[in-house]
Amino acid sequence: MTNSATTTSPSADPVKFAYWVPNVSGGLVISKVEQRTSWDFDYNRKLAQIAEQSGFEYALSQIRFTAGYGAEFQHEPVTFSQALLSETKKLKVIAALLPGPWNPAVAAKQIATINNLYGGRIAINVVSGWFRGEFAAIGEPWLDHDERYRRSEEFIRALRGIWSEDNFTFRGDFYRFNNYNLKPKPIDPQPEIFQGGSSRAARDMASRVSDWYFTNGNTPEEIRKQVDDIRAKAAANGHSVKVGVNAFAIARETESEARSVLAKIIEQADPDAVKAFGHEVKNAGKAAPEGEGNWAKSTFEDLVQYNDGFRSNLIGTPQQIAERIIALKTAGADLILLGFLHFQEEVEYFGRHVIPLVRELEAAQPLADAAE
Repeated sequence: MTNSATTTSPSADPVKFAYWVPNVSGGLVISKVEQRTSWDFDYNRKLAQIAEQSGFEYALSQIRFTAGYGAEFQHEPVTFSQALLSETKKLKVIAALLPGPWNPAVAAKQIATINNLYGGRIAINVVSGWFRGEFAAIGEPWLDHDERYRRSEEFIRALRGIWSEDNFTFRGDFYRFNNYNLKPKPIDPQPEIFQGGSSRAARDMASRVSDWYFTNGNTPEEIRKQVDDIRAKAAANGHSVKVGVNAFAIARETESEARSVLAKIIEQADPDAVKAFGHEVKNAGKAAPEGEGNWAKSTFEDLVQYNDGFRSNLIGTPQQIAERIIALKTAGADLILLGFLHFQEEVEYFGRHVIPLVRELEAAQPLADAAE
């Protein structure tokens, strides 16, 4: 008999869509292929407005401190997220935060203020860190793999305490608070907290403290394994966590056209930058006790897209992509986090041609289940 506590069942809620904010130059691929995407604010303002009109509920602003792997320029994510909120009406913007450079007292106050100013539309993505050279460049200590996740968990616990308690007191290994009062606190509900990672430490942390768990792109079968694991652990902790899956979408009228675009991206990849990126991220994963993490099994072609987005296989016609999104949802994905080559026009195309098909398939799903 199957244990229902550890078996994935698709959510009855519609799958949500998010996009990577290109607040970092170079787009979302390590390639010299043409990209009609810009990291400047004028481009991103229009993109955010297109996205919310096209059925996207979330946008994720990236955190990078130093140049590298084609990302020569980087806007700071909290400031950039607030600017996008000022230009939209319903889009939720997720600002990436990196414990170490950010202290939870500063982060709690920043996010609480933005939360109050924009009706609760700010969320955060707590990034534990993978780029050792970046920490060295800004003079931040580089912790062992699992210690980075222990610090991130304390960071999240501190945020939640500051946002919900008066006279907050906390005694951790990384952070200490003594009768701290933050006012104003965020409006209810508290800002959603996202986190990423595929290692044992990342999943265990999410099963205790995070609202959302981001994982790299993968097949439905591999996503299901992660979802079953994390949700079983969360249930044992009296906690619940939703899952977001990274993907790079190439939606075209024909599959051959979409595959041709993918081939051009890979053919024009910057091999030195891809290999350097792969070296950094694979070393970060090998530092985990189990020797694996995000990117552990990524090939050169996978690494051309920063977070294994090609592996989710959202490449083809709108119908093919919609069906594959439903397969990811059936595997337990609650949200699809998308990158594109030409963001503005492709986000609009995706909203017009793919999302309606996903909604049709979702509506038909209960009928299909009842017929089985």
